[in-house]
Amino acid sequence: MDYATLKLLHLTFVGLSLTGFLVRYFLTGYRPTLLRRPLLRILPHVNDTLLFAAGIGLAVLRRLSPFAVPWFGAKLLWLLVYIVAGSIALGRGHTPRGRRIALVLALCAFAQIVGCALRKSPWGWFG
Repeated sequence: MDYATLKLLHLTFVGLSLTGFLVRYFLTGYRPTLLRRPLLRILPHVNDTLLFAAGIGLAVLRRLSPFAVPWFGAKLLWLLVYIVAGSIALGRGHTPRGRRIALVLALCAFAQIVGCALRKSPWGWFG
């Protein structure tokens, strides 16, 4: 697969992942029973797996190493923050306030991931 196609797939999966995360977050507060449906339980994992696979493919094509390319390493660290904060926001947080704080942190981490990728800077939008 060529780089342009893989990048388009990766960006599509990114958009779907963020949309799915926000939908699931709001459903936790308004319609939590919908989250038990198989589609809403399985589809995010399928999308995130495809997103991760496309990201690995892009890294391999571009020969990116998180240890040799600082912005790429920072992007992966922000990804870990996004995953942990997102997990807390979607229900591992014990209080509504804690889940809201985790949501904000997850969205900030997501923004930094995008900033690192677009600006090719480990500081993301701040560098």
